[in-house]
Amino acid sequence: MLNQNQHHQTTIIYILLLQLSWDAVLSQLHYIIPEESKHGTFVGRIAQDLGLDIGEINSRMLHIVSRDEKEYFQVNLQNGILFVKETIDREVLCPDTPFCIIPLQVIVDKPVQMYRVDVEIEDINDNSPVFPSSLTNITISELRPAGSRFSLLGAADPDLGTNSIINYELSASDYFALDFQKYMNEIRSLELVLKKALDREKQSVHNLTLTAYDGGKPRLSGISYIVITVEDVNDNAPVFDQPFYQCSVTENAMKGTLVFKLNSTDLDLGRNGEISYKFSNMEMEKVSRVFSLDKHTGEIRIKGEIDFEKIKLYEIRIDAIDNGDHPMVGHCKVLVTVVDVNDNPPEMTVTSLSVPVPENSPKGTTVAIISVHDRDSGANGKVSCYISDNSLPFNINPAFMGDFSLTLNGPLDREILDQYNVVITAKDEGFPSLSVSKNLHIDISDVNDNAPQFLQSIDTIFIKENNPPGSHIYTASVFDQNIGQNSFITYSIIDSSVEGIPISSYMSINPENGKVFALVSFDHEQVTFFQCYIKAIDVGLPPLSSNLTLNIFINDINDNAPTFSPFYSTLTIKTPKSAQPGQLVTKVSATDLDSGYNALMSYHFKDLTGKGPFVISQQTGEIRLKR
Repeated sequence: MLNQNQHHQTTIIYILLLQLSWDAVLSQLHYIIPEESKHGTFVGRIAQDLGLDIGEINSRMLHIVSRDEKEYFQVNLQNGILFVKETIDREVLCPDTPFCIIPLQVIVDKPVQMYRVDVEIEDINDNSPVFPSSLTNITISELRPAGSRFSLLGAADPDLGTNSIINYELSASDYFALDFQKYMNEIRSLELVLKKALDREKQSVHNLTLTAYDGGKPRLSGISYIVITVEDVNDNAPVFDQPFYQCSVTENAMKGTLVFKLNSTDLDLGRNGEISYKFSNMEMEKVSRVFSLDKHTGEIRIKGEIDFEKIKLYEIRIDAIDNGDHPMVGHCKVLVTVVDVNDNPPEMTVTSLSVPVPENSPKGTTVAIISVHDRDSGANGKVSCYISDNSLPFNINPAFMGDFSLTLNGPLDREILDQYNVVITAKDEGFPSLSVSKNLHIDISDVNDNAPQFLQSIDTIFIKENNPPGSHIYTASVFDQNIGQNSFITYSIIDSSVEGIPISSYMSINPENGKVFALVSFDHEQVTFFQCYIKAIDVGLPPLSSNLTLNIFINDINDNAPTFSPFYSTLTIKTPKSAQPGQLVTKVSATDLDSGYNALMSYHFKDLTGKGPFVISQQTGEIRLKR
């Protein structure tokens, strides 16, 4: 568990990355924690270090994506602290890698932002050096001259750097010394050196203790006992033409493929000069699983699976043993470099997908973040991403460390197309090239960008006067290309007046279905024509509306009888006796409040037979003498 001082010593590296045109900003943090840190160990104030508001990391759904199957880390969404979730053993997690990095992707939504965070697992000295065997038996001829060297099995320590093996010590001996060679601070060979000639008759057995020390604090050690038996036998060991060989083999090479042919000689004759080959006892088991060695010819061939993505280099130690009564051994090393072939297609993962996409999203909006990884190396592992259909309004842009962003490259219109199927293909540059595709289903969400539309902006209706109050006289109807609440319509009558009287006194409308009702019984003799303005508005944000002008004509019916003007019940007219036929006696006039045909009149005498002395004009109402 890190204390407070160690918290302050945690290394944090900020790398400012290129601001892209899309709304996901990428940056990087680098934390270092020691291995074996327990659950809850503080790693870093990730929200603060990334410049995120702690109050919104929960609402923005901050989450961590790791390529590893195990989730070693977790973020406390209350305080933005990254802590250890699973205990990490560096030797298990990174057995063949000097630097152990766990890459994390920190993603927040609304808007989408992605950050790259590396957590370096620092080695601690939690492993003691261990020899392959606690006891080593060596047989040495007394004829071996001073300066002869004998390879020893080195100890193994899975720790790194100074925590690994830095020194060997041999117990005091008059005959033997210890020599080891370092390369880049790593002990690569361990040999027992004969300081002076042995004399079996004086001492036939030498017991030595070999101790391996690491450089950790506290220093840890391991021991192995060496028992040397002195015999007077074969005095020439096989010798390779060179102590070190290099060769290469392509991964996925067929079983039986020849990797290398060894060559050694022995100055002895007969059986003492006959040589057989075998893997050194210092070889790890993984070598013997992959390679076979013909003990007679020295041919190294493929026996198992060669996979560049698992192991890139094999260091094989070979012993050449003569067939003397007391066999002598020569040693060499063979470095086998594995050459990568393009045998792994890219791996594609959608780490963030923001759907549905609003139809009014601006160009450059990030729709998805895609992580692409290829386990091959070089050109075989270099991957590009593209969209199969170039007509789609989307672009693929490279982001950071194998990530790509799918961004909007053109306008969207849900009323034309409400969904897209985007096929994203990741292709490496190997030969032949390998690819993988993923289909993204992207829905387009509606925004209120279409106002309700009447079939026509002006309409005309005719109503017969004396209609019953409350009668249905018209139905307003609109269509809206939007969907959902953006297409929910409410109807209303815009305030106006008819001859000083509010329109609401005459008309009403059902806000849900647009049915218009007459609140009063109309009288053509009072109102012949007026206009009603109807408004249709949706409930989108912001709401959109349109208007309809309704011309309303009140049709006349014959509901008024003609009346004489001025009104009289009896009219007395005096005519001189000298009046002649055809002379105008008088003229009567009547009016009718109706209009049109209902107001046309003709005049007639009531209850007067044709014998009377007067005649009346049906059209003008003039009364004249008939005789």
